[in-house]
This record gives sequence, structure tokens and C-alpha cells, in this order.
Amino acid sequence: MEATITRWLKIAEEKQSDDIHLTPLADSYQVYIRYQSQLIPVEKISLNQGEKIIRYIKYIANMEVGEKRRPQDGALVFQGANKSYELRLSTIANYKMQESLVIRILHQNHQQSLPIDEFNQDIFRELTTQINRKTGLIIFSGPVSSGKTTTIYYLLRHAYKNSKREIITIEDPIEIKEENFLQTEINLRAGIDYDDLISASLRHHPDILVIGEVRTEHTARMMIRAALTGHLVLATIHAKDTAGVIGRLIELGITKEQLIQTLLSVVSQRLVPRDDIANQWLPIFELLHHENLQHVILNKPTDNTFKSLNNQLSEALHHGYISQKTYEHYHVEAAITH
Repeated sequence: MEATITRWLKIAEEKQSDDIHLTPLADSYQVYIRYQSQLIPVEKISLNQGEKIIRYIKYIANMEVGEKRRPQDGALVFQGANKSYELRLSTIANYKMQESLVIRILHQNHQQSLPIDEFNQDIFRELTTQINRKTGLIIFSGPVSSGKTTTIYYLLRHAYKNSKREIITIEDPIEIKEENFLQTEINLRAGIDYDDLISASLRHHPDILVIGEVRTEHTARMMIRAALTGHLVLATIHAKDTAGVIGRLIELGITKEQLIQTLLSVVSQRLVPRDDIANQWLPIFELLHHENLQHVILNKPTDNTFKSLNNQLSEALHHGYISQKTYEHYHVEAAITH
């Protein structure tokens, strides 16, 4: 079983995928990797073999092997043939009590870098200016594996290098290790959630606080309180684009007045495959800031300085960074109008 798991991990690594899925079908298990936001089939294995592998992984991860009724999360350092892999695990069973397993591969020892070039340098210049602010709120959104964490850590390292600021991160899980930051991790088994760690972190008076994900009204209120009491806060939230972030925050009980007082910028990010350089990715950003940010909060049209994700994709296509197929795949329905 170790050899099979190692082979899947190597395939995922070669394809620059962070996720492996074992999904039960009628008479087999389908193994997928997630690539470019799509599930790519790797192989089929028998139901018996799939169940054995899932039981084995749960066992070595100290999860409850016999428990199928409840979804479970786990963590594991798996020793492959030539290297170790830090993994996060999630199981859930279907109505037949057949478990599905998702394996997330963490690249903690990899110093991820961002491909900053002429295409996106203006956006990074603006973000690196904002990361030097003393107070306020910067929100990031984007699908899984869109590069949000890499972007956030790029900005945090820039801030630390410039002024040695006290930085605390609250994550689930920690994906990039950084010895210069105080990194904390959610542990629901121990009863430690985002709200607990935000409260504890604020007592340490950080200059910058990173909240891995805002999911609840209470967490959203605590985020706003932190931004209003002398901290620079970076957070992520699930939304399709920057306008969706504003809408989601309002759904979570944040008032427009609070958003105007605290928000510095909202960033929606995608990683798209480059056509001009093989096996490389291009970060595409929708950046909402300054007057346009207030306009969206107040339901007013943006001016022509705002560039949506679709605008950025069009420019990338025009300059030969991406293909027509990639443009069509990542094109999104516009939510902000000029």
C-alpha cells in the first residue's frame, strides 16, 4: 500500500497538484488529482483495495478507523521512497457507508515564489504599499489552489523585511512554515477554533494578524474589531470575486460603515496556466481599492480604472501569456459594472 500511495503522491507532485481524491463508485474507487480546478482521473482500483487503503491511512494518521458515520479530519507525515510528505486528510461517507478520502499535500519546506513580471507588477506595487499600513483590512478570495496563501506570505515577508513587525497567523492548516512569524493552527479536536485564537492573538498585540478563513458572523465581527483597534488584518473569505466578498461580509453582519472604515482593498485571485512558458502559472488578480472600493460598498458603478478578472484575462490573452482555451475556462460572469 505504501508503494501505491507514494506513486499517487509523485503523480500529484509532477502535475503540480495539491489534492488527491479517492471517490467510491458503484463497483470501484476512482483516484483523481485536482489540476487547474478540475478532477483528472489517475486510475481505478477495486472497492476492496480502496477501502483497505483508506483504513490504512486513517490508522497511521491516528484517526478512528471504524468510524464512518461522522466525517473526520486528520494529519500525517507520510514517508515515501525518497522524501516525506506532510498531508492533511478528510473523509466523508456516502449513503452506502463507503468513504471518500481527500489528501491535501502541504509544501511546507518549499519557498514558494510569485512570478511577478510586467503583467502584474502594478498590482503587487499597490499591495506592497498597503502591507506597510499600520491598521486596516485586506481581504483575499479565490478558489482552492489559486495562490492566495503564496500571495499573503509574499506580502508578509515583505513587511517583515522592511520593518521587523510582529506577525501572527491563524491557519487551518499551516501550509507554509515561516520561522519569523508566530504561526498558530486551528485544532477542533482540542476545542480551539478561529475565535479562540483571534482573542488570544490580540492579547499579544500583533502588528499584523492573518485570519486564514472568515466563516462565521462572530469571526467577522472579531476581524473588524481587530482592524479598528490598531492592527493590520489580512483574511480570506469564500467568494467568486471582489464584489462577492463585499456581499458576503454584509451577509455576515458587517455594516457598510464598518467596511468603509476598515477595508483597504479586496483581492480576488486565480492561477492560470501560461501558454508562453511550459509548466508555469500566471497569477491573475482583481484588485478593488481606493474610490472604486467605496463605490462597490455603496452600490455605485466603478470607474474605468477598475480591472476585473475578465479584463485581466483579456489582457493576458492579448499579450500571449495564455491561450484562448484558458481564457474561456477561467472567464467568470461579471459582477461589477462601470
